[in-house]
Amino acid sequence: MSKRIILCVAALAVSYAAVSQVRVGVKGGLNLANISVNNDGTVDNNKTYPSYHVGVIADMPLIQNVLSFQPGVFYSSKGAKLESGNKGTPSVTDPYSKYTTNPRYIEVPLNFVGKIPISSDCRLFAGIGPYFAFGVGGKNKYEFNNGVVNTSGKSDIEWDDDTPFNNDDPNQGRNKYRRFDWGGNVMVGAEISHFLVSAQYGLGFNKINSGEESSSDNKNKNRVFGISVGYLF
Repeated sequence: MSKRIILCVAALAVSYAAVSQVRVGVKGGLNLANISVNNDGTVDNNKTYPSYHVGVIADMPLIQNVLSFQPGVFYSSKGAKLESGNKGTPSVTDPYSKYTTNPRYIEVPLNFVGKIPISSDCRLFAGIGPYFAFGVGGKNKYEFNNGVVNTSGKSDIEWDDDTPFNNDDPNQGRNKYRRFDWGGNVMVGAEISHFLVSAQYGLGFNKINSGEESSSDNKNKNRVFGISVGYLF
């Protein structure tokens, strides 16, 4: 019995020590967002849309100073733009037009982060893991000017409330976006004392357009390169 008590106390002590090492923090920065245009997942760099992300993270050591599990919750603004013509001197023969789409998500990354200690308060790190996202808003905007007609407008993004397990939603349509998105993240960076600086790339695996998956229509997926700064308390 005494051995069991000792083992239980030891297990509680280890659990408490592990929890006490967990740190939480804030993180945010720039998104350079795009949407793939080909079935192989490539993008047109001219369509990159600058936006942002902001949220909270936790750093849970699995192997102290070597490997951590880093979940988070972010508000992330994504999208793409399509622009043509000369905005400064539009004409009937060379009109200017611009269309932007800016879906916004609550995103949950689940990253495993390996760390390389450089000094007592500096570590380089690299991470990889999946993300899951839920569309919560966003707008589509357009501008057109041909020197005679100058017009612009915007509309809220319409979401198809599909689920990852059901393609039979009667409200699905090509004019709507799927509310659920998921994909993978890779990132590299440095942790200096309590501060974080990182660069990451998010690769969406789910088509953003509503409708069933098709082998002949596998494009229009989120692609986001981000630069972040953060602070772990």
